[in-house]
Amino acid sequence: MDNGNKTHARIFLFSELTNDTSLAIFLFIFFLLIYIATVVGNVGLIGIVYKTSTLHTPMYYFLSYLSLVDLFYSSTVVPKMISDLITLKKVISFHGCALQFFVFATLAGTDVLLLSNMSYDRYVAICYPLHYVTIMTKKKCLCLVLLAFFLGFLQSSIQIKCIFGLQFCGSNLIDHFYCDVLPLFKLSCSDISSCEMLTLLSIGSYSIASLTTILGSYIFIIFSILKIKSTKGRKKAFSTCSSHLICASVFYVSVFCTYLRPSSDFFNEQDKVASIFYSVITPMLNPLIYSLRNQEVKAVIKRAILRFKSVVQIGSFKVGDVLHGLQALKKVQKKTM
Repeated sequence: MDNGNKTHARIFLFSELTNDTSLAIFLFIFFLLIYIATVVGNVGLIGIVYKTSTLHTPMYYFLSYLSLVDLFYSSTVVPKMISDLITLKKVISFHGCALQFFVFATLAGTDVLLLSNMSYDRYVAICYPLHYVTIMTKKKCLCLVLLAFFLGFLQSSIQIKCIFGLQFCGSNLIDHFYCDVLPLFKLSCSDISSCEMLTLLSIGSYSIASLTTILGSYIFIIFSILKIKSTKGRKKAFSTCSSHLICASVFYVSVFCTYLRPSSDFFNEQDKVASIFYSVITPMLNPLIYSLRNQEVKAVIKRAILRFKSVVQIGSFKVGDVLHGLQALKKVQKKTM
């Protein structure tokens, strides 16, 4: 592979998601609403965890970092994709493309490891409940989060050095809505075999190691749950894991469908759909799933809604009293006149 700095591509163009103008407007509104829901959901979940003392546990500690990563992970791709739906030229500079890929790959790698950390946390909570506090200390949780960010940064740095060291001397049209490895390989006029192998090893090892941790944790969790005699106890134990399992499944299925396949098959429309799932849909679904399926989070949200309603009612009563007083004052003034 030629790793020289020569490149004829100073800018890249993204392909159209659709050639239908009316459909483009619909997709613009649709993805804008999804992005707003993503921002509100993840910021809201972070705020709930931060403000609620009963949620200051390792499980919600990891969940708040997952929401933070999802927020920036989505923001790396979605705003540009939305704006491109209503602009004539979908342009990104060479260095802008490299930066987008670097941030996206770093956060994706971090996301994968945070999902592994959360499965390990559930394993300790269910299999070793009496030792949970001593095992999942604040220091250990912080180390696991920092390790996730560091390894995400490391694998992204290796990939970007390889991919953007290639020469791009042909077409500059990226057949995708963001800078991703497979469409960039298609544009390169260098030998991509080494880079392709490095990317496959990086994504494969990351995904398989994380998935093995999750599956291994849940195998032990299932055995522990089956030992619980009461049906209520089993249901409660499983409910604490189901949200994480659903989020992890959606993410991994879409990633495997896109990247872990024969190298002869280059990027196609099905891959774009899978990319939308893990880059656009999943960051929105994570806080929604955890909010709807987690009893503690639901209880906090209900209390916040009730508190808001009471404040609104008190405010309306005060406004009503002021208006009533003003009306009475006017009547008095009319009588004196």
